[in-house]
Amino acid sequence: MDIKDKAHEYRLSKWAGVMRDREESGLSIREYCKNAGFHENKYFYWQKKLREAACNELMKQDSTSGLIPQGFAEIKLQRQSIMSLSTASVENHICIEARGMRISASCEYPIEKLTEVLRLAVRPC
Repeated sequence: MDIKDKAHEYRLSKWAGVMRDREESGLSIREYCKNAGFHENKYFYWQKKLREAACNELMKQDSTSGLIPQGFAEIKLQRQSIMSLSTASVENHICIEARGMRISASCEYPIEKLTEVLRLAVRPC
């Protein structure tokens, strides 16, 4: 990590503290920034930077742990393995579990919509 990265990390840490302080103060962003002596645009700029850094960190963690799929793959299940998953009627249904969520759909459900649901479900931010 070079000096530029260290400086950026320091600023992120500083602004995370500012945002925690603002939250604990109970003041609106406008009031807090006015009292602290800086423009609220600066607050929103660093809020965006902190969110981006958090998302990047999540992406790094997820890509190393394999939680985010790199693509979609067709899964063929035998009927008896489906029946062991649930006692409910699962004929012509698919059930997908990821990140603590369960998505259940009829096999007749449009694949485009199911793809969009899955994309939104695994998106970290």
